Amino acid sequence: MTYRVYVRVVLMEQKSIPVTREGYDRLKVELAELTDTKRPQIIAAVAEARSHGDLRENAAYDAARQDQAMTEKRIGDLENLLRNARVIEGDASKSVNGVIGLGSKVTVDFDGEDEQYTIVGAIEAKPSNGLISNESPIGRALIGRRSGEHAVVETPGGSLTLTVKSVE
Repeated sequence: MTYRVYVRVVLMEQKSIPVTREGYDRLKVELAELTDTKRPQIIAAVAEARSHGDLRENAAYDAARQDQAMTEKRIGDLENLLRNARVIEGDASKSVNGVIGLGSKVTVDFDGEDEQYTIVGAIEAKPSNGLISNESPIGRALIGRRSGEHAVVETPGGSLTLTVKSVE
């Protein structure tokens, strides 16, 4: 008995990804590093491992192919991100009239301690470095606020209140 499986592919329109100029440039540098340096090194490593003989029991070959697959995946991801990136530049990426937006540097008071955040697109967020995504709970709560206003952040553990001290 033969079964036929029909697969319907639905192409979704790619949404634009907001990113600051600095984030876009970092992505381009990473892509260039992978394509110009790492890819040729991996190709050479695969060729070297292949020359050692039997591929079924060649751990070096398997490792090189795994590394190659991960690198090619990252290259594809970066190309897609760059293709769909919408660079926010100039005044559009900074606070307008003191209103927090993408690219704004914000100082907030949280339980008596000052915290500094830069609001960035989701692809360049790095909370450990103070880069908060505009899609994160803190980012969503801060967008549109001004100095002196309060922002309520909804978390699984309850609500947190941040006071905006300054906006750059």
